[in-house]
Amino acid sequence: MKKQSSFLQSMKAVMWGFLGVRKQSGLRDDAASLSFVHIILAGILGAVVFMAALLLIVKMVVLS
Repeated sequence: MKKQSSFLQSMKAVMWGFLGVRKQSGLRDDAASLSFVHIILAGILGAVVFMAALLLIVKMVVLS
């Protein structure tokens, strides 16, 4: 039986993926339980937040 996961669990898995810190066992567990749609949405949201943070840092540096 496939265990259902929440969007928060998908977001957590994507953030660990962004950092590049992930155990092989955690990867297998995520692949078995996470929703493909949640992973895509979490990845897009994570990328947007990351780009916004970079733009904010650049603007702060340029203005100072």
